[in-house]
Amino acid sequence: MDKKELLRIIPKVDELLNNKKIDELKELFPRTLIVEGIREALDKIRERILNTPENEILELYINPDSIADDVANRVSKLNKRHLRRVINAAGVIIHTNLGRSILCDEALDAVLDAAGNYCNLEYDTAKGIRGSRYSHLDEIIKRITGAESSIAVNNNAAAVLLVLSTLCKDKEVIVSRGELVEIGGSFRIPEVMEQSGTRLIEVGSTNKTHLYDYKNAINENTGAILKVHTSNYRILGFTEEVSTKELSHLAKANNLPLINDIGSGSFIDFSKYGMEYEPTVKDAINNGADVVTFSGDKMLGGPQAGIITGSKKYIDLMKKNPLTRALRPDKMTIAALEATLRIYIEEDKAIENIPTLRMITEDKEKVKLKAQRLSRMIKSILSDRAKISIIEENSQIGGGSMPLQLLPTYALAINSLNISPEVLEERLRNADIPIIARLKNDSILMDLRTVRDEELTIIKDTINKVL
Repeated sequence: MDKKELLRIIPKVDELLNNKKIDELKELFPRTLIVEGIREALDKIRERILNTPENEILELYINPDSIADDVANRVSKLNKRHLRRVINAAGVIIHTNLGRSILCDEALDAVLDAAGNYCNLEYDTAKGIRGSRYSHLDEIIKRITGAESSIAVNNNAAAVLLVLSTLCKDKEVIVSRGELVEIGGSFRIPEVMEQSGTRLIEVGSTNKTHLYDYKNAINENTGAILKVHTSNYRILGFTEEVSTKELSHLAKANNLPLINDIGSGSFIDFSKYGMEYEPTVKDAINNGADVVTFSGDKMLGGPQAGIITGSKKYIDLMKKNPLTRALRPDKMTIAALEATLRIYIEEDKAIENIPTLRMITEDKEKVKLKAQRLSRMIKSILSDRAKISIIEENSQIGGGSMPLQLLPTYALAINSLNISPEVLEERLRNADIPIIARLKNDSILMDLRTVRDEELTIIKDTINKVL
């Protein structure tokens, strides 16, 4: 049978819809997806026939049952949610590509309650009048940080944009050259400043900036001084920077606001837990910053948000900026953020209940116990298919936070006896629940610091399946 004959006898869509195997799919999937799956399968058959040499043509290409099996696989993939759960075994706690911080149980409950019901998002139930969505967060933020007021937007880049647009539009903003960071995804501080309508005035050098550099740059068109915490890198060696406190005195002497973008948004001094010091929001306020901006989904451990806190007179101006409406958070973000912030009233409770903080501070011996448990589980089913060992490694905090801080951890090293590490990594990544691991020294490494107890069985079953 030649190619033309094979192409002529390819079943039509309507014929395949009556196939017994495909007919059974109608109870599981929408008809439109089934039709799309059939068309994709038939297009693939045509392509294979046209690209196969005449002497290799087989009628198997148009076997209806084979087509039905192919359609079932395609429809299953088409129906699968694109945004879905993965298991983070990479050892990066605030993994930007994997959604940054995991929400705590209290935040999940709050989101479900707000999303599944009507809520008082912009309604004052006590007075029976229209309220403000920002009122749900203001008191708790003031209580934790000691600031006069606050407002939340949808991320920290938006927070910086709103602050600069409100306080400094058509004016100059002074920034140290050593603080012109790239936030991520190629978004850079200078570009955000340009979008806000302000003019960047760079002072100092990459590694050294002095107080007199700022002082000499102030003129009648200066709108603010901006200090940016370089949370995603460090300049080491022959360096010098001006402290927030020193800049605060200079700003006040010249009747200028001092804006401090601390980025990662830590409420806890991690030096108490044997780690490097990361500026906290409260420290920034206490050191004299008039406006402080930070992220909600990094060290804070909440949902994606940008939080602006500080002087009430400046925050009130931002609330009146038309740009605020375009950048405002929705009810689910506010619900998750409020629930997360309330846990911070007691630091011990925050460390215990907020997943990001718990993973950062978890003792490595607890991680080792988890690694040993997973090792036993996998060895019980894979003794003849893979070599398993436990090794000491380092986790990272990630999310552009504390770049020099390494967290001692334990990882499971897996070496399949049948397939290469690259193939195993790809299979794990394409599993029903993808497992994101690391490739190192010809082994698959699973860092147990970022793996939760309830995920161990999923990992075991997935490895058994892919091998």
